Amino acid sequence: MSNPHKGRTGLDRVIRATGYSMAGLASAYRGESAFRQEFWLAALLFPTAFWLGRGWVEIALLAGSLMLVLIVELLNSGIEAAIDRVSYELHDLSKRAKDLASAAVFLSLLLCAGIWSAALWQRFVA
Repeated sequence: MSNPHKGRTGLDRVIRATGYSMAGLASAYRGESAFRQEFWLAALLFPTAFWLGRGWVEIALLAGSLMLVLIVELLNSGIEAAIDRVSYELHDLSKRAKDLASAAVFLSLLLCAGIWSAALWQRFVA
């Protein structure tokens, strides 16, 4: 039996995929306070990347690190939602999956902070 949702092609698939993506972003914004906080921090810092970066590579690193945090937070939220869909019962594997996803968010935040700290240091101290 084939999946009836997998037969879409061309522009119809692109339009539907875009709609699903927008629904996911809206869901994360409404339901995840961490995503909202990171979203607004990124919204404030993104324009700053163009001022702080001294070339396209630095700008890309600064802006990209902000986007990476949002991407990893979305994946973390997806993992948490899937686990909660299966069961709210405490289980070692559920805890492990949620902890690993949380660690990924933490590492993306450390990377972002490191990139921004290095750029600020280069701009104002060095």
